[in-house]
Amino acid sequence: MTQNQLYEMLKKGPVILDGATGSNLQKVGLKPGICPERWILENEEKLIALQKSFVEAGTNILYAPTFTGNRIKLAEYGLEDSIQEINSSLVKLSKKAAGNRALVAGDLTMTGVALAPIGPMGFEELVDIYKEQATILEQAGCDLFVIETMMSLSETRAALIAIKECSELPVMVSMTFQEDGRTLYGTDPVTAVVVLQSLGADVVGINCSTGPKEMIPMVQLMKEYAEVPLLVKANAGLPQLENGETVFPMGAEEFASYGPAFVEAGAAFLGGCCGTTPDHIRLLHDAVKDMQVLPVKNLHPMMLASERKSQEIRLDGSLVIIGERINPTGKKKLQAELRAGSLDLVEEMAQDQEEKGAHILDINMGVNGIDEKEMMLRAIEKVTMVSSLPLCIDTSHVEVMEAALRAYPGRALINSISLEKEKIDKLLPMVKKYGAMFILLPLSEAGLPKSLEEKISIIHEILDRAEAMGIRRNQIVADGLVSTVAANKKAAIETLETIRYCKEELGICTTVGLSNISFGLPERSYVNGAFVAMAIQNGLSMAIANPSNQLLMGLSFASDLLVNKEEADVSYINQVKRMEPYKPMAEGKKVQPAVKTDGKAENETITEHPPVFQAVVKGNRKGIVSLVENTLKEGITARKILDDMLIPAINEVGRLFDIQEYFLPQLIASATTMEEAIHFLEPMLKDGEDQEVKPVIVIATVEGDIHDIGKNLVALMLRNYGYQVIDLGKDVPADRIIDAAEEYDAAVIALSALMTTTMMKMKDVIDLRNERKLTSKVIIGGAVITQSYADEIGADGYSADASEAVKLVEKLLEK
Repeated sequence: MTQNQLYEMLKKGPVILDGATGSNLQKVGLKPGICPERWILENEEKLIALQKSFVEAGTNILYAPTFTGNRIKLAEYGLEDSIQEINSSLVKLSKKAAGNRALVAGDLTMTGVALAPIGPMGFEELVDIYKEQATILEQAGCDLFVIETMMSLSETRAALIAIKECSELPVMVSMTFQEDGRTLYGTDPVTAVVVLQSLGADVVGINCSTGPKEMIPMVQLMKEYAEVPLLVKANAGLPQLENGETVFPMGAEEFASYGPAFVEAGAAFLGGCCGTTPDHIRLLHDAVKDMQVLPVKNLHPMMLASERKSQEIRLDGSLVIIGERINPTGKKKLQAELRAGSLDLVEEMAQDQEEKGAHILDINMGVNGIDEKEMMLRAIEKVTMVSSLPLCIDTSHVEVMEAALRAYPGRALINSISLEKEKIDKLLPMVKKYGAMFILLPLSEAGLPKSLEEKISIIHEILDRAEAMGIRRNQIVADGLVSTVAANKKAAIETLETIRYCKEELGICTTVGLSNISFGLPERSYVNGAFVAMAIQNGLSMAIANPSNQLLMGLSFASDLLVNKEEADVSYINQVKRMEPYKPMAEGKKVQPAVKTDGKAENETITEHPPVFQAVVKGNRKGIVSLVENTLKEGITARKILDDMLIPAINEVGRLFDIQEYFLPQLIASATTMEEAIHFLEPMLKDGEDQEVKPVIVIATVEGDIHDIGKNLVALMLRNYGYQVIDLGKDVPADRIIDAAEEYDAAVIALSALMTTTMMKMKDVIDLRNERKLTSKVIIGGAVITQSYADEIGADGYSADASEAVKLVEKLLEK
């Protein structure tokens, strides 16, 4: 099947996908904790009957039950060596059920092992894992692929790259979003569609997540930026417990009633996820069968994206600042750190530039004496953990550029592509493959253009080469190529004319390296400020600049305001606010230092937000121990560092997480930073006479569930607050959990589940606790868990995330 054939189906109206597999097979004997793939192969007739029912209901595309058929998932059951046999057999079963009435999609999902730096999995290792499964699925005869129920954009990219490198079949991709409109890793719907469609997904959308009502606004958001058709597969409402079983309460009629709203919002491929039966699909089909899908928009916005944030760049929009500081050229301190293998200064520069108002961060690791490719990949890893800004990859080496584009969990900007043969021949195909944007640098093999006319000619030639490869103009930003006015008196005039020409004649955005204009002149900031104001008047879209330069930043935003750029008034006010020092909302404490035996204090007070506090807030793991050591030398006790610096800092991180300024990567970075500090202080804390011994908490992912990212973070946060945590791991039976709670006299049992098929195991734990008459409180959490579910099964509390879990434990123990 080709993309054109897939899209041709939409001419008849919405394409209908199937409904739930897992929850329907549970009704006929599939039990949590056993391998679903093996169970299906032992009960072939039950899968075939279900899928035939979906086809009878109007399904056009069946999902083969290969959802957890990757090597990592199968290894949980000792079946990794049977990967070919299992996946091939499952596709054949679905092909048998489909007959000639429906297509079959090979189904891939997350492995359950997180990518570095959060987890142990390397990016290329994950690509190979997905490539292995995809190759088997295509050989078995699937018509297309679907990557579904994804929570990590980085892992989704790995799966998509893997399929694109081993197959030409169409690929549908859907991610799962929480009720706050973001994935577990902090990706919003717009960012998801921007990144995935640029990488070559043929259909992008949402599945699982919530009920249909909550999904409609997400589809609407995606539609504004979608260049491909959209997909939606909602659950039949949020799960509830009835007679000891997890059920999805929304009936088929109510579920189908949302179908027209989905189509009107922009969905073209519709189906059902957890709890949806053939009846749900039948009525959904009937509700939308006479509708036409909305066409894909022809006006494509220019968008860059990180894993957690997208940045639009508009011809008539406000100036976008590319922070230039992460570049070792002329920076001896940064060069020395990179040669020593340290990226602490890079992290600091990234955070500082974001706080100062940069929209994009340029990353350049070009210094002698290091492995630039390795350092670039490490820098991307580090920067993406501490900053949400999209990245501009700046290297003169083609192999470094490809490695960076491949691993970066977003849509990057290439800096840059000139008409030099090696660069344009090798880099344009990378733009096409990885969906990146690029800065068009008007240089040729002959070097700098000798006139404005030659510069314009080079711009046209590169544009023509790019468009011939199918690269659109909304992927291209032209560099005005600024030279110093000290050497060329017409430098500014020629650059301003280039900016005007690109905007008005070619319809492409522009950028410049602002500081080049003043090189060799005294008091350069005046020249730079005047130039940026004139460039904005002529249509400049982006500028590579130092956001710490308050004069330059202030003039840039003020210029936008004066030429009436959209929302420039708000941007100007926000920029003025950013010029003030960073002040977290959580109140700091003035900490009294330790008193010496002679009764004299070493210092009167420490600063309101000391370095240890800031290090935890910013996730500075490598520097935290030395900061703690320095604080101890100032006479401040280990207990005061914990109580008045570390605990307030992690509380501030929790607040930032609650208001969605921080997401999972930052939360993990800060929690691990605090863990390092506590580990260093632990011997000193144990020596204290007034040490409070906190209660024991037993934590586990329930039986049948092999996901543990959220559980691990909760355990880490609880340890940071001083609790004695007994982590039993994942896929833990109820009796083992209760045995541990009894053995360690646990005050709290914390349970996690990510799947609707395993969440009922939480009730087994609660029932067993009650049976044994333990006093331990039980708290539950996970992507599929709600407060109402906690109430139904008799849990003592529910938390949506790790930060909230700590507050919940403290509240329960106070009682």
